[in-house]
Amino acid sequence: MTNYSERYSQLNSLFQLGIDTKLPGRGLEIRFYQFNSQPCREEGDLSQQTLHIRENFIFDYPVFLPEGAARSEKAILLLHGLNERSWSKYLPWAEQLALLTGRPVILFPIAFHINRAPLDWSNPRSLTNLLNIRKRHYEGDRSVSFANVALSERITQSPERFYLSGRQTWADLTTLFEEIRCGRHPLFNEGCRIDIFAYSIGAFLSQVALMANEKQLFSDSKLFMFCGGSIFRSMCGISRSIMDSAAFNRMQDYYVNRFGCEQENRWYRDSAFEAFFRMIIPERLQGEREAFFTRIHNRIAGIALAKDSVIPYHGVREALGKETTHSVIKLEDFPFNYTHENPFPSQSKDQSALNEAFGNLFSRAASFFDLN
Repeated sequence: MTNYSERYSQLNSLFQLGIDTKLPGRGLEIRFYQFNSQPCREEGDLSQQTLHIRENFIFDYPVFLPEGAARSEKAILLLHGLNERSWSKYLPWAEQLALLTGRPVILFPIAFHINRAPLDWSNPRSLTNLLNIRKRHYEGDRSVSFANVALSERITQSPERFYLSGRQTWADLTTLFEEIRCGRHPLFNEGCRIDIFAYSIGAFLSQVALMANEKQLFSDSKLFMFCGGSIFRSMCGISRSIMDSAAFNRMQDYYVNRFGCEQENRWYRDSAFEAFFRMIIPERLQGEREAFFTRIHNRIAGIALAKDSVIPYHGVREALGKETTHSVIKLEDFPFNYTHENPFPSQSKDQSALNEAFGNLFSRAASFFDLN
């Protein structure tokens, strides 16, 4: 059984962004590939504020794969959560999936996250003034922190950024999937099947992608959701690691009450818009949404955590429908102190239970992906 805490430390000491690395004793290596993204057509007034962020448009993404592997017939895409600034916690996840399935595992950053964001957004020295201003403005809000102040300020200024970031990432994934499935990626054969392991907001993005199914690229993809899958309205992103309460309340108000109801030409209403629109409020187009998830239920699985207050289980039921949720999502409660943001706390006093929970979850995901 993998010692999660030890392996977490080892991988974080070995991993260097942009530098190909072999993982001793694992038969795996990490390779990096460059990606060029394009701005959203809906950027409008925000374009001048975002287009200068070069990191968001030209970046590297890592792939864990068997050492010296030839082109593969199958791949796994791993999508992360909101407001992540590094790949740290996902390195053991990607390694475990690669070991258990023998497939390359692609870690793809969401727009304006990880290495797609300026370093200033995660540098406490650069954020001190902004943090002090925000603390004064929202006096008494204990959710304001160095970790979330950059995202919180951006969302408070313009909640549209949440949709635009997701939309740009959706477009990027469509490009990536097409590149892989057409045999233009050096790691994969033409026709390669791509399954998705998605955590938190990455699961929401994946649900939208499968529903929109641009160019039929996601027609056979399986989706395993961990701490994800909720309808938007039931998510609670107030966290010192995600966003403060002022930003979250602004975002919820905008998407629940106003998004899609603005002037007619504000948004390009394609399949991605329609899919996102269905995932905001449980009552909106409920029959269509639940029928879709029922139809693809054999391509969905996942684990929700009982003490997850960010992506609650009842929100997953609202998104998928009760019957589908009960058949494909397993509700668990790990026997150690965990949170949504840190489901596998490496400093846990109960290392045995931590190792078992980690092993069981990724064994379950790997088995799901390997089923025909």
